[in-house]
Amino acid sequence: MAAAGEHPEVVARIAELRDVIRHHSRLYYESDEPEIADAEFDDLMRELRELEERYPALRSADSPTEKIGGAPTTTFAAVTHLAPMLSLDNAFSRDELDAWGARIVKRAGEGVGFVAEPKMDGLAISLVYEAGRLVRAATRGDGVTGEDVTANVRTVQGVPSRVGGGSSPVLLEVRGEVYMPVASFTELNRRQADAGEHLFANPRNAAAGSLRQKDSRITASRDLSLFCYQLGVVEGGPHLGTHIEILQWLRDLGFPVNPHIDRHDDLDSVSRFCESMESKRHDLGYEIDGVVVKVDDLAVRAALGATSRAPRWAIAYKFPPEEKTTRLLDIRVSIGRTGRATPFAVLEPVFVGGSTVEMATLHNQDEVARRGVRVGDTVIVRKAGDVIPEVVGPVLSKRPKRSTPWTFPADCPVCGSALVRQEGEANHRCLNADCPARQLQRIAHFAGRNAMDIEGLGEERVALLVNAGLLHDAGDLYSLTVEDLVPLGGWRRSRRRVS
Repeated sequence: MAAAGEHPEVVARIAELRDVIRHHSRLYYESDEPEIADAEFDDLMRELRELEERYPALRSADSPTEKIGGAPTTTFAAVTHLAPMLSLDNAFSRDELDAWGARIVKRAGEGVGFVAEPKMDGLAISLVYEAGRLVRAATRGDGVTGEDVTANVRTVQGVPSRVGGGSSPVLLEVRGEVYMPVASFTELNRRQADAGEHLFANPRNAAAGSLRQKDSRITASRDLSLFCYQLGVVEGGPHLGTHIEILQWLRDLGFPVNPHIDRHDDLDSVSRFCESMESKRHDLGYEIDGVVVKVDDLAVRAALGATSRAPRWAIAYKFPPEEKTTRLLDIRVSIGRTGRATPFAVLEPVFVGGSTVEMATLHNQDEVARRGVRVGDTVIVRKAGDVIPEVVGPVLSKRPKRSTPWTFPADCPVCGSALVRQEGEANHRCLNADCPARQLQRIAHFAGRNAMDIEGLGEERVALLVNAGLLHDAGDLYSLTVEDLVPLGGWRRSRRRVS
């Protein structure tokens, strides 16, 4: 082990990481207003954990690595959980997942089965029933103490007010995740924008903010849902030996359980499940950010035990991040083939969603205003699968002091004609049919995948041909010759000819 005393910079870095993580934990868990993407928070936590493992003398009981969630707010009454609501350790790669599995096999022996389930990106909740009647619902809080949100949870779709009929356990605690469907999140932000109110950054924060409303009628209007995934404390229930049996019992009692949960005999099968869920994550209608993998056998779980913050028998396999923060360098306007003027963000390059992003759409003037972004801001950028990257919003705490709101240009940046916004429309347009930008986009559209599908003729090459004076409209494509193209360089024969 390295001696921390020989490295004062390590001591300083650990102190800095702890302060930064505590700050962002408060924003995420208590205020529902995160300033950084989840992936960046995970990176900070991972760096701190690695330093503490390398320099064990610097470990501290009050370190964020030893804590669960965040402190409960004072808005609701405090609730002490019947049993601690632990967090989960994370795996960010197949190697880390395999290493966890190897530790399980070393402790429990071969033949261990696993259950894999989508990791919901919502708010953890504890539901307590006495003689089959819901008596209390509480948030996770710091894992020991949460917030009493019973009145609000009663309005959540899928939460039973009574279960079990005459055969109900004397005491039953069920744990799950309250979430907001993506379509409901989009509609909520539309209503918020129309009312000139705060926009939510993502469905998770929308769900958390909705569940923490003082007026349960507001919560009821927010279209929240629930998936249950775990038992807490049970008195008087049936004997259950596996996690799969628990989930089936919960279904029989009337609790909603995610239909994609599956059992696996080995980690190779678990890995294939993770790949499958990642490929379909945007088709589910709700947000997931990974897969939770659990040991199926409850007796093996008991033997494995837990650390102060997480069970050893479960791990969260996290998908690659789809949100990152970066700096907004400029806001410019592009002109489409119909004259539509679309503002877009020029970004400091950032790797997110599997590729490097340098530009992101801002949609229209109203959306720029709603998002409240300014040139020079640190912004959250989101790229989900093949969806066009977009700017979610600014990190206000990092805004330059002299920044000013962006204003939509009065004239077309290409031809200088006035940009016109017709009454009732969200978009500005350049009405000059001969605008070079419109000309280029018309030809690119004609050559594109949804029209003639001319291989190798994308927007950059169309611009090259237009600037060389070889194209004025789509018809000119059919008069191009090899002699025209060769001097431009970089052309290879494609399977579909343009002349």
